[in-house]
Amino acid sequence: MTGLDRHALESLVERLFPLAADELPPEAERVVVTLLGALESGAIRAAEKDAAGNWNAVPWVKRGILLGFRVGRIVSHGIEGTPFHFFDKHTYPARPLTLADNVRVVPGGSSVRRGAYLAPGVVCMPPMFVNVGSWVGAGTMIDSHALVGSCAQVGARVHLSAAAQIGGVLEPVNASPVVIEDDVTVGGNCGVYEGTVVREKAVLAAGVILTRGTPVFDLVREQVYRGTPERPLEIPAGAVVVPGARAVKGGFAAAEGLSLQTPLIVKYRDERTDLATALEAWLR
Repeated sequence: MTGLDRHALESLVERLFPLAADELPPEAERVVVTLLGALESGAIRAAEKDAAGNWNAVPWVKRGILLGFRVGRIVSHGIEGTPFHFFDKHTYPARPLTLADNVRVVPGGSSVRRGAYLAPGVVCMPPMFVNVGSWVGAGTMIDSHALVGSCAQVGARVHLSAAAQIGGVLEPVNASPVVIEDDVTVGGNCGVYEGTVVREKAVLAAGVILTRGTPVFDLVREQVYRGTPERPLEIPAGAVVVPGARAVKGGFAAAEGLSLQTPLIVKYRDERTDLATALEAWLR
């Protein structure tokens, strides 16, 4: 971490974060640069899994990212080798990648922001965007028009299909981001938001929308999964989730035949599911 260990960097962030922009010393920008470098190398993460298997935000890391916005000034950025320019805080340009990163970025308008970690073997199909604080594991494919939001945690060998939206969160700093664990398949036009945790090897069929307030009905185990103000929605490991609907009660709703969108777990992953999801490996 450029001469700073984790605890020293945390101490500096916590000391600087309460200060107003006009009170920040010159060292504040150096601290932000060090933090972003540590995020890009994978030395620190914006969320971590504890011994009990629960995912928790790392508040001081998120404070450091927010500090970067306070330190930054708006400038014109150019993307090397392209005619594209954008206007953002000087602390958050597009992250430069080299061949040594072993990340495929197919031409066509994709962007990775500073402070995002991409493991070797990640494939970026155009156009897609990975925001600051995100962590993307080895062998994951981020397909066209997909978003990995700020501080989202995406595991290894995940497929984020076209137009999948993985929500992010910076504030409040103790709010856990969306987590997609290893070997998950996220279908096209899916949306995963508000700290939802999708456990390993789950499959989200195209069009599934998951939020903290979304009830998910497990037809196999005959359970209903819901998030609470204290805990996010969790999709069990290996669950196959498809879009569904449930009738709305009440005279008017019943008379009109109205229903609400409701994700359904229709099965758990088996050999047939593995065969269907393995075909994408040839593209990586």
